[in-house]
Amino acid sequence: MRVLFAVAMLVDVMATSAWAQNYTPPRPLPRTTSAPALRALATRREVEERFRFGLAALARSDWHDAIGEFERIVALGAGEPQGSTARYDLALAYANSGRNGEAAAQLRAALALDPGFLAAMANLVSVDLAIGDLAEARRVADRYVALAPDSARALYSRGIVALRAGDAATAREDFGKLLHVNASYAVAHYDLALAEERLGRYEAAERELRSALALAPAYARARFALGVVLLREGARSEARNAFARATSDADGDSALANISAALRDSIHAP
Repeated sequence: MRVLFAVAMLVDVMATSAWAQNYTPPRPLPRTTSAPALRALATRREVEERFRFGLAALARSDWHDAIGEFERIVALGAGEPQGSTARYDLALAYANSGRNGEAAAQLRAALALDPGFLAAMANLVSVDLAIGDLAEARRVADRYVALAPDSARALYSRGIVALRAGDAATAREDFGKLLHVNASYAVAHYDLALAEERLGRYEAAERELRSALALAPAYARARFALGVVLLREGARSEARNAFARATSDADGDSALANISAALRDSIHAP
């Protein structure tokens, strides 16, 4: 019995020794007793929750609730990248609520925090165009193209700003680059045609408008612009047909339909 007992004890000792060699004491659970650390943890959790609610509100086009959530995140002073992201999302909600001035301010703040935030640049250009700040729109668009020279959105953004500001040469260059990469943008053909027309290049403008209409046959504004170019080229009968088609295609755009009809009727049928 003593021998068996001794053997059993030896086995227990050996097993205990092996267990002790492989045993790693559990790490103690992190405990925070510092008031600033607790506040930071609570703020981080609130920011995460408000982002979840705010993004859901944006997805359902509930601009009022989205504004409330993102304004609170901004007030909490969330660090990066949450700070610039919250300001960007708040700007989207403001812009969709018609509060373009406030949207522009938030986009500027987002770019101050994150100077390479390309989406913020693109949207600031759009908001600046809406409020008529062409000077800032051009500065931001130039910066956007410098950071993303091959981006279709960057080229289109600056092309539109240049066109609005009367810089047809830059508009022509940017729309041309965009279409060289992808020729399937009907609206870019239309905008390039406007630049060509303003530069007095009517044949080039006609070519771009016909390209736009080949891609989008019911594009009433392109059809109207084609009528204008054809008039300048002396093709009155073709211009009349273009204005007639623009009149019928301008469904929902009464101003365009009216001016197209007036120009159509001013050209006597042959």
